[in-house]
Amino acid sequence: MLQDDPLSQGTRGEGATQLAPQRVRVTLRPGEPQQLRVRFLRAEGYPVDLYYLMDLSYSMKDDLERVRQLGHALLVRLQEVTDSVRIGFGSFVDKTVLPFVSTVPSKLRHPCPSRLESCQSPFSFHHVLSLTGDAKAFEREVGRQNVSGNLDSPEGGFDAILQAALCQKQIGWRNVSRLLVFTSDDTFHTAGDGKLGGIFMPSDGHCHLDSNGLYSRSPEFDYPSVGQVAQALSAANIQPIFAVTSATLPVYRELSKLIPKSAVGELSEDSSNVVQLIMDAYNSLSSTVTLEHDSLLPPGVRISYESQCGDSEKRLGEAADRGQCNHVRINQTVKFWVTFQAARCLPEPHLLRFRARGFSEELTVELHTLCDCNCSDAQLQAPHCSDGQGHLQCGVCSCVPGRLGRLCECSEAELSSPDLESGCRAPNGTGPLCSGRGQCQCGRCTCSGQSSGRLCECDDASCERHEGILCGGFGRCQCGVCHCHANRTGRACECSGDTDNCVSPDGGLCSGHGHCNCNRCQCNDGYYGALCDQCSGCKTPCETHRDCAECKAFGTGPLAMNCSTACAHANTTLVLTPTLDDSWCKERTQDNQLFFFLAEDVAGGRVVLTVRPPEEGADHTQIIVLGCVGGIVAVGLGLVLAYRLSVEIYDRREFHRFEKERQHLNWKQDHNPLYQSAITTTVNPRFQEADSPLL
Repeated sequence: MLQDDPLSQGTRGEGATQLAPQRVRVTLRPGEPQQLRVRFLRAEGYPVDLYYLMDLSYSMKDDLERVRQLGHALLVRLQEVTDSVRIGFGSFVDKTVLPFVSTVPSKLRHPCPSRLESCQSPFSFHHVLSLTGDAKAFEREVGRQNVSGNLDSPEGGFDAILQAALCQKQIGWRNVSRLLVFTSDDTFHTAGDGKLGGIFMPSDGHCHLDSNGLYSRSPEFDYPSVGQVAQALSAANIQPIFAVTSATLPVYRELSKLIPKSAVGELSEDSSNVVQLIMDAYNSLSSTVTLEHDSLLPPGVRISYESQCGDSEKRLGEAADRGQCNHVRINQTVKFWVTFQAARCLPEPHLLRFRARGFSEELTVELHTLCDCNCSDAQLQAPHCSDGQGHLQCGVCSCVPGRLGRLCECSEAELSSPDLESGCRAPNGTGPLCSGRGQCQCGRCTCSGQSSGRLCECDDASCERHEGILCGGFGRCQCGVCHCHANRTGRACECSGDTDNCVSPDGGLCSGHGHCNCNRCQCNDGYYGALCDQCSGCKTPCETHRDCAECKAFGTGPLAMNCSTACAHANTTLVLTPTLDDSWCKERTQDNQLFFFLAEDVAGGRVVLTVRPPEEGADHTQIIVLGCVGGIVAVGLGLVLAYRLSVEIYDRREFHRFEKERQHLNWKQDHNPLYQSAITTTVNPRFQEADSPLL
């Protein structure tokens, strides 16, 4: 421990020490994990900086009237939890290029629909008031603001959030809890949308506020991406609160999942609930303690977290890169265990910084790896090395030329003799010396790398890996087999020894029909289910206990003759008017009486049967069957009759139409003008009848 100041409340949050220790040196041997305990105390009255960032597009006109009177009420509510609170104000609309705003000169001067309304020119982001404890100054500056206007629905809120996070000096952020309240009634532009206005240069991630507090280079840079916004807020340790209307609430809820330690609340149409919304979000955020590291890990280094949140049980972190405790009360201390493991040596020490999200204090860890010995000066021609045949350095003999062995006990001339080599092979073996993983020196194997054993037969790096880590980081590899730490199992120590998810309602593991592996039930043949409590072909509980319920309660059924023997394990109680639900079994006795019963297993293999008295009832099976058959026949006949009736009606209509047309027909004879008769009559003009007089 380089610095470990005790946890303290301070005076109303001022001077509090919430995170301990503050600076630690951790030295790791490659492959061996090491734990560090971190403590956090939630102090009462911790100082707060709140920056109110408001959408001033025309649709937020009624909300602006409410916010103008917000300063005093907001300070009073925040002073209930801390004496040191400051508030500031900023606003945004959108980029001042087409198609986001109208570039007609008159519209740039007055973008509102009515010329009679007070309206300011459009802008991207305007920092209006730096953080201050003066509520009147807040109300005065906000009172001078007017709405503006733009063309499209999404707003330029991401530009404003990024500048508020990057321009810490201009905003006036202190090293305390930082809240950014973002209010809007619409969605947001993101990276790539700027191309619609001819803006192709990505956001450079720098502060660009001019002397008037305006984002001066907005027309040059594209909107930031979600990742850029999340990274900037996290780096500045700012917790955003999105106060948005119901129409856009789903969008901002999805956005909140991508931004660490953020909150979303539904804003009323006129922002009348904004103070309560801010207080609810602040209480939720401040009661969640998330410990994380904000530096990139060097190659080969792995960090895992365990949390102890008010009880004696440690829990693995909800994510691999952080530990988290929810609903932490004021004056409550929570603990985190951070496990470090290095797979290889680090070329130089590495600094890691840990902090609780939303809080200013940090833990600095100096990470070192132990790969060398801090030895004293070498002892020349040490007696320990076969009476001066070598020099003793770091506890190891460094032999003079011509000598070999751990203690320089062998001559190099004897190295290849068969007698010495036989000690480096298995009996009657013909394989390579020292299993091919070392050198035979003086009849003994000197293993290389991570090999071990008399003949270097064990490879201590060949064990199974979990997530790329040998033995999952929770065990030691010996001769190809992982030897796991306490409470870890599995071939790669990948399984926790906990059995919480395997405990069945009766307290046993996997209902007695399987075994718990990796906190999951592995069922025996024929059984299935999360707790091995179901099986194919097994009777249901109702079928299993039906006969005992009948004979115990009514003295009837298949077991009536030997009920006391066959059902000795069952205790039966009659209940006159129980409340029935889906857990009750519904059965019939042999004489067709309907009854209900409830079976509850108790310790010792016994069962308690609660039976409702039978209900008289006739066998309606035949009636139901005959009714169904009769109904089917009746429906069939009805369909046939309906079809015949429709055909008859159609035929009658067609016949009447034919008769009507026939009556209106006007038939008459006519001569075909193309017809020529086959008979031709010719009259002789000089022909006279015999009795005609002669002239």
